[in-house]
Amino acid sequence: MQNFLSTTDWSRDQLDGLLRLAGELKQQPMNGSLKGKSIALLFLNPSMRTRTSFELGMQQLGGIAIVLQPGKDAWGVEFRPGVVMDGDAEEHIAEVAGVLSRYCDLIGLRAFPGFKDWSNDRTDSVIRALAQHASVPVINMETIVHPCQELALMLTLQEKLGDTARRKMVLTWTWHPRPLNTAVANSALLIATKFGMDVTLLCPEPAYVLDEQFMEAAETNVQDSGGSLQVSHDIESAYAGAEVVYAKSWGALPFYGNPEAEWALRHKYRHFIVDEKKMALTNNALFSHCLPLRRNIKATDAVMDSEYCVALDEAENRLHVQKAVMMTLLGAAK
Repeated sequence: MQNFLSTTDWSRDQLDGLLRLAGELKQQPMNGSLKGKSIALLFLNPSMRTRTSFELGMQQLGGIAIVLQPGKDAWGVEFRPGVVMDGDAEEHIAEVAGVLSRYCDLIGLRAFPGFKDWSNDRTDSVIRALAQHASVPVINMETIVHPCQELALMLTLQEKLGDTARRKMVLTWTWHPRPLNTAVANSALLIATKFGMDVTLLCPEPAYVLDEQFMEAAETNVQDSGGSLQVSHDIESAYAGAEVVYAKSWGALPFYGNPEAEWALRHKYRHFIVDEKKMALTNNALFSHCLPLRRNIKATDAVMDSEYCVALDEAENRLHVQKAVMMTLLGAAK
């Protein structure tokens, strides 16, 4: 049984297969390949695109999606092993995974990190606990990585650019009023390097460099794919000649769980906003973001409303790539 927890677990050939199938599904969205199948979607955090695209995707394949929000419309869940359950959680993931595995053919989980202890959160223990106890395939709908977003980004870039090998991509940090999850940044780094792009990670200072497990995985990817990876703290040189600009805000890991201290760094970097002046430095680059995006905070109205902004294309492609994932995990791929 195969899960879809991280693209690091999937080979380039396997990911190519998912993207090819997604492209076919985009042309012919409706089929009955998953008739009689079901997916349980567990949301521990808010969602718009993820929930909508998974529910619609399963419906378009002939199946049914059941949405559950533990702690709201379902019992709260404890994920830690060996814990004395005298807190708010009513049941353990062992039973939750066991029951849902008997009801459904797939289980998806969205569970953001706790923003308290990165040494624990970096292990992705919540979704791995689900995968450990489930007897059906598990899909990561965003934890400390966002593999479905990765596929949507790569499908979009292939549609717009063709072969992505040696294309220059700037993965740029942007300002935000508070420190956010690093998941999408981690994922953009992983997929771009896996597909041979020349990636520049642009961030204000070393404190904002991503976790070493993802930097090391990206280095391994470029060795295999022929791409490259560099870290820059200089806006102008990073943007110069770029063919793709991908924006995301994230927190400084040395200050993880301490937003007040992190603010001392963050408050002075509002100039990392993606604007027309920076985009003019590029080689007619595409711009994208995973959404949601705070306009005139992360990127200007002019950038978001430009012809080179492909954020909506990427959002649409979430639907197609997730259908490909579900079909593949259930052996229904063409």
